[in-house]
Amino acid sequence: MSIIKLHDLYFKPYVSKKEINAIVHFMADKVYEEMPKNEIPIFVGILNGCFLFAADFIRAYKGDCEVSFVKLSSYNGTKSSENVKQLVGINEDLSNRTVVILEDIIDTGATLQEIYNIFRTKNVKQLKVATLFFKPEVFRKELPIDYIGKNIDDKFIVGYGLDYNGLGRNYPEIYQLTIPKMKNIVLFGPPGAGKGTQANFLKDMYNLVHISTGDVFRFNIKNKTELGLLAKQYMDEGDLVPDEVTINMLKAEVEKNADANGFIFDGFPRTQSQAEALDDFLAEKGEQINGMVALEVPEDILVERLLERGKTSGRTDDTDENKIRNRFNEYNTKTAILKDYFEAQGKYFGINGVGSIEEITKRISNVFDKL
Repeated sequence: MSIIKLHDLYFKPYVSKKEINAIVHFMADKVYEEMPKNEIPIFVGILNGCFLFAADFIRAYKGDCEVSFVKLSSYNGTKSSENVKQLVGINEDLSNRTVVILEDIIDTGATLQEIYNIFRTKNVKQLKVATLFFKPEVFRKELPIDYIGKNIDDKFIVGYGLDYNGLGRNYPEIYQLTIPKMKNIVLFGPPGAGKGTQANFLKDMYNLVHISTGDVFRFNIKNKTELGLLAKQYMDEGDLVPDEVTINMLKAEVEKNADANGFIFDGFPRTQSQAEALDDFLAEKGEQINGMVALEVPEDILVERLLERGKTSGRTDDTDENKIRNRFNEYNTKTAILKDYFEAQGKYFGINGVGSIEEITKRISNVFDKL
């Protein structure tokens, strides 16, 4: 689960699909246990928000039942309105029936009050209310609620039937409104593209923390941290360092700079699993990757740059053209996967990496300013 954007607002993961499933089954079992065995209840869902909850609840209910719906409206944007409109009423004869109302969320109680008003004239045997979510901080009515799935804070949520101006109902999880405070960038580029040079300019220009995977590895190994020793063990044996070790190093760097305006991630992620782990980690903090900025330079130009650099860098892999092109092959393979991953989120930005340092910095900053 990562941060999602609906219209102009951002929402962070809040309640997982697994937790929702457990809550729904618990509630269905509780209602079944307390229902007289000779009773066939009628479950009445409050549309539109409860359609997913009602469907899952009814499937989880272990006895016979009937189903109906009533459509009410009390939300405008992210605010609950006291003005509840009954859009579609109930047509069934409910005389001497046990009715269980299924609500997605109860906050101020305005909708609940209208529900009681509607059913007061229906001559029901008994009326019970089951709500998946309840906001006790803002509940203003002295009305009974028989079954509560989960108490939550008074923050706007979407997903699992709940929406923000029409969007978000289809997500199987619940997301909570958040306001990201950081600008986090993944900076990518093939060997010789000038990524390190640009990172240094950009971190000062935007007051961001530059996290280079290579620097992080060298620091941890040199200082013999627990993660550094573990990474060295894999490297000494000629094995790739597992994603979990790399990710934990990056997490530690982020935690060290909790008050930062944001981060430039350089050399990370390199795989989709790393990208997903980074998204999950940032989402837990109510943050996200704003964009992947990739410097794009023709391979022949890069080969010339690296061969020239190899004359003074002392790096043997900068003096052998075959080795250089193998590095490009590896980069292109990994970048293609990550490009697809971030492009699917609308977060991939390819930048022309040919020109002076100042020209390239300007191109990147034009993208940064829009993120």
